[in-house]
Amino acid sequence: MNQLKKIMSAAAAIVTIGMVVPPASHAIDPAYARKLEKSGCTQATELKGCDINKTKAENAKAGFGTVTTPASTYAGQWIAKNVDGRTVSTIRIDGKNRVTVNGKSVASKLSDGALVFKVGFITYTIQGDPRVVNESSWTDFDAKTSGPIRRN
Repeated sequence: MNQLKKIMSAAAAIVTIGMVVPPASHAIDPAYARKLEKSGCTQATELKGCDINKTKAENAKAGFGTVTTPASTYAGQWIAKNVDGRTVSTIRIDGKNRVTVNGKSVASKLSDGALVFKVGFITYTIQGDPRVVNESSWTDFDAKTSGPIRRN
């Protein structure tokens, strides 16, 4: 009888420990993990209302996480050249699409996938898609000349 009590006590202790100590954690489902990553949610923020079926930007607007602004595809130094290869102007564009031409700030605007700005009679058009090459150009409407703009 004493032996039976010992066995029963040991079994009860094992069951009690099993209830207190959680089982080993397992990795989350890969599809669910991708949704979390794409949405910018975590398991904790999802419980608070972060929607894993929305984008990071949508969830950031709802107060979950922050939106990171991608670097401008126009950012960098560009050189406008004449058809004979001489430099017409040096263009610098920062990450917020602020433009300087030969050291002077100029206003710019986005138009149909390109960054467009004017200095005097010259209109500069820089294509935003990095896959599109040799399509950025300048045109001087007074002198009726034009040429390419290349990233330096």
